[in-house]
Amino acid sequence: MGLLEGKKGLIYGVRNEWSIAWGCAQSLAREGATLALTFLGEREEKDIRKLAPTLGEGKVPIIAPCDLTNEEQVKALHEQLQSEFGTLDFVVHAVAFAKGLDGRYVDVSYEDFAISLQVSSYTLVTAAKYAEPLMTNGGSIVTLTYIGGERVIPNYNTAGISKAALESSVRYLASDLGPGKIRVNGISAGPVKTLSGKGIKGFGSMLKFHSGSSPLGHGTTIDQVGDTCAFFVSDLSRGVTGDVLFVDSGYHILGMPVPKQTEEN
Repeated sequence: MGLLEGKKGLIYGVRNEWSIAWGCAQSLAREGATLALTFLGEREEKDIRKLAPTLGEGKVPIIAPCDLTNEEQVKALHEQLQSEFGTLDFVVHAVAFAKGLDGRYVDVSYEDFAISLQVSSYTLVTAAKYAEPLMTNGGSIVTLTYIGGERVIPNYNTAGISKAALESSVRYLASDLGPGKIRVNGISAGPVKTLSGKGIKGFGSMLKFHSGSSPLGHGTTIDQVGDTCAFFVSDLSRGVTGDVLFVDSGYHILGMPVPKQTEEN
């Protein structure tokens, strides 16, 4: 029997088989969860409907459109969830979009700043607001962040600012929703080969530097993040809320790269 047998949850952000959200879906389904998956457009819908059956029969009874910046779509989705699921045990928020990544942050336009903050940070607030009434037995909300919210990462600009706001939102939401036994946590994943990642200038070099510098000596994979997500939405983490857990092979503990040992040393 899996950790999540009998639990029902919603995952935002599955785009294709390389997305971190898909890694989460695989881990949660493996542990027995029943899932609802959302999509933004026709391309994402096609990919999700192709992938969903691989999770197991009956694991994904709901596949629905939902743009978290469109309140009508969010409302319609949760009406469907209430009708088909009754209650909700967890939400995985894997939503991000940023403009104004290249160049100097001081030159970023307000328009690029605003859209980045809305999509990458405020959508977590929206997700939590609509999930709360369905989490009558308590629940778990998990979001995905990155170390660029704490430290300067080249060509990350507004994405980093948005991640900082996202992590702060984790703490404030954890405080707000705690009385209802709803936990809110974040996973700070190392760089992963996703469509979003490839949009960052110099991303290939970032991957190599991360895997070459981290204490464990390897990069981050979607299944590593997915298994951590399974922990966060399970009862094993019932005493944890308002936290951000790094899944980055230990990269975040370093002040500078540790020189690699050679046979001569």
